[in-house]
Parts: sequence; C-alpha cells; structure tokens
Amino acid sequence: MIARDIEPALRELLKGFPIVTVTGPRQSGKTTLAQTVFAGKPYVSLEDPDLRQMALDDPRGFLDRFPDGGVLDEVQRAPQLMSYLQSRVDADGRMGLFLLTGSQQFGLLSGITQSLAGRTAFVELLPFSVAELSAAGRLPSALDALLFAGAYPPIHDRRLKPSAWLAAYVTAYVERDVRQFVKVQDLESFQRFVRLCAGRCGQILNLSSLAADCGITHNTAKAWISVLEASYVLFLLRPHHANFNKRLVKSPKLYFYDSGLLCWLLGIRQVDQLAVHPLRGGIFESFAIAELLKAGLNRGERPTLHFWRDSNGNEVDVIADVGSRMLPIEIKSGQTLNRDFFVGLERWRALAGELAATPALIYGGSGRLVHRGIDVHGWDDVGRVLP
Repeated sequence: MIARDIEPALRELLKGFPIVTVTGPRQSGKTTLAQTVFAGKPYVSLEDPDLRQMALDDPRGFLDRFPDGGVLDEVQRAPQLMSYLQSRVDADGRMGLFLLTGSQQFGLLSGITQSLAGRTAFVELLPFSVAELSAAGRLPSALDALLFAGAYPPIHDRRLKPSAWLAAYVTAYVERDVRQFVKVQDLESFQRFVRLCAGRCGQILNLSSLAADCGITHNTAKAWISVLEASYVLFLLRPHHANFNKRLVKSPKLYFYDSGLLCWLLGIRQVDQLAVHPLRGGIFESFAIAELLKAGLNRGERPTLHFWRDSNGNEVDVIADVGSRMLPIEIKSGQTLNRDFFVGLERWRALAGELAATPALIYGGSGRLVHRGIDVHGWDDVGRVLP
C-alpha cells in the first residue's frame, strides 16, 4: 500500500474534533486511508443498500453499533444521519470518534453545514501525488507515462492498464454520480459535454460556447459544470484580483484533477500519442496545477490559487497567495529551458514589485535549479513549489 502524505494532518485533526470528514473523488483512496487511521475500529459503507436503509429507518440504533466511534463511508448517501451524529458526539464529548468519507460535495456538505458545523474538520484527498508515488518507488521515469496513467490509486496499486480502468471509472462513477443530482435524459449529450470540457482544458470557460457546441442550454451547461466540480472531476481556477491598473479577465479557467482521466476523455489511448498531441501543453498545465493543489491539501490546507491575465494578453498561469505576498508560477511543458519561458514571470515581477514572492517555473524537464532569480522546478519536483 502506498502511504498517503495527508495522514499526519488527519491524525492531528482527530485530536481536536469529534469528527473528521474526508472528501475527494471516488477511488482516490479515502476508504483505505480511513481504515488505516482507524485500524481496529468498525467500518461500514452506506453504499450498501441494506445498511443504508437501516441507518435511515433507525438512526439511533444504527449509531449505537459504534460505542467508540468508527468509519462511516459515503455518508452523503444517508444525509438524515447527520443530525443524530450531532447529538451523539455532543453527548459523548470525546474527540476523534468518527471518520466520515464522501465523494460528492453537494449532498455531503449541505448535510454537514446544517448539522455538524463546528463538530467536524475537513480534509480533501486527491489521487496520488508525484511525491507519494516517488516515495513508494512507483513514479514513472518518463513524464508522458505519468500524464497518460494519471494518479488514481487502483492504476498504480494494481498496476492496471490505464485506458481500461478509466473507461470503467467514467461509466461506473462519473456518469452515475451526475445522474443522482441532475436529470440527464440524454446520456449521449452529457458524454459529449464532458469530452468538450476536456478539449477546453486550460482555456477560459465560455459556457455559452460550450452549450452551443453540445446542443444544450446555458443553464444546463452551468448545472453540469457544477456537478462535475462537486464530483471532483474538474475544477475552475479563478482570476486573481490584482490588476496593476489594467483591466482583467473575469471568467475562470477550466482544469481536470487527473491527467489520466483527461487523456482518456481526449481519446488518447497510447502513451506515444501524447508527444504529438496538440493539447499536450494543456494536459501538462492541468497536471501541474492539480499537483500544487495536492501539495497544499496533503498538509491539511487548500492553497489559494488563481491565474492572472489582463486585457492586453499578459498572463501568468498561477498566482499563489503566500502570506502577504503573491507567488507567480509559470508552467511550460517543454523539456528544454527556453528564454521565452521566463518573459511572463519577469514582466509580472516588474508590475507587482514588493508584492511578488520569488517567481517559480514548472517545466517538462527534471530536477531543480535557480535561473535569473527564478526557482525552476522539473515535473518531478512540482510538490516543492509552494512554501
């Protein structure tokens, strides 16, 4: 089993909260992590229809089965249980009683916000990071091999063929989860929508264009984007507010949490197709930003990431807020350092002045170095970019 970097932060939170809730995409390793941290305590999955019905019919009796707490998996399937959990932990008074997991933010967070506010801490578990795979000796030696495989645990733990597993994943989880939240009468339209989103990875989100290309309404496109966000399939990177006296773009950019899933949706079925694929740069950019998110989340904090782009086309791929300063990060998929890689960072540093932290460049090479006052990180060192 590959160790998870988030485990120390999770154990620390259990000392100060009666409940800790672990969210993240399906098959990201939440159950394995919860059972590792709560080894010896009882475990139950509310995906099981019999157990779910028991929890709904007799919530007090259900919770009485866990006098010393335990793991409740996929709790968004029984939202009525949250109020009874509140009474239970309030009466007990002990910390670290329950670990909850959930794969859909809509059902999970709405129930917790209403019933368990102040009683639970949250951690988000994404698929394996580069650092985790490297520590376990499972990191592919070539960048394209990692981009193609992605980082979902079953692919690396079981050494499965990525395209076969991802095809089943989309059918079994992504499409099913969406149908639980919105009425998808035409599944073919939804499948086309997800693939169109993949084709726009790294681009400014234009819902009207996306809806028109898919043959659906603007409101439907907006709803589907929201559900794909809630299911941890994709995320939106918002523009930074710093304008330096220039007009800014106000729409977000669209990215995917996992490069392997992104490749599958783009129709990439062999790793050697990546080298010449027209969207390789966008795939690498999505991978790098997801790794920045993982680095923060695995410390128990969601990093504050934005992009910056003004009306003249000046752009920085990521601006990370670090204390009172802003860390500009540029992402380039090329394996050879090029002078053009640094132009945007140097321009932004001049505009930001004392507000700018030492800029960083993530590129398709390997290792780490400093060039022209800019920290340069290879793809295998991306976990060390954020302080």
